[in-house]
Amino acid sequence: MTMSARKPKPHAARLGRFVRRWRFDRNPLRRAMDRVETAVLALLVAAFLIGVPFAALATGAWVHGMARQAQLAQEASRRQVTAVVLAVTPAPAGDQQFLSQAQARWAAPNGQVVTHEVPAPQDTVVGAKLTVWSDLTGDFTTAPLLDSQVAAQTMTGQALGVVASVGVLTVAGGMVLWTLNKRRMAAWDADWRATGPRWTTRA
Repeated sequence: MTMSARKPKPHAARLGRFVRRWRFDRNPLRRAMDRVETAVLALLVAAFLIGVPFAALATGAWVHGMARQAQLAQEASRRQVTAVVLAVTPAPAGDQQFLSQAQARWAAPNGQVVTHEVPAPQDTVVGAKLTVWSDLTGDFTTAPLLDSQVAAQTMTGQALGVVASVGVLTVAGGMVLWTLNKRRMAAWDADWRATGPRWTTRA
């Protein structure tokens, strides 16, 4: 009785195609350039798996340090003061998204009296008191960075590290593959010049 040949299992067939696709075999027809290309692709994958997380952590740590330093400097040089509203410029009618602008006066941490325009809620009236941020000289400023803002800047730095490292790897890999393809084409041309005349029928 003749036994029918066994069909390869689906997962085995897929593995075989993967091996042939990426040249992980001993095919004698493989050129040196093919094997170099496979090695380059493997190095790029390894660099991605190792380098990208490292770049994200490094840039995130650097950005976090810068943001934290700025936060501490702002906390040391800014104070909340109580301002008295002198005049109010209402926001555009019917638009609840804009704050009013108020002319307010306050005493700076150094004792100097300062008058400055500041944003204010729409229901602010003359004589009302507002809490505003001032630097040590009395100039109006914004609040120091919050911890959430420092964290957001850190995450942005990590994302930029990932994008930058991927970009570098992509450019480097593209240049190497372009060089290999150029040499491969030159080798094919040389082989054709050597074998072509044998297949060409001359009149």
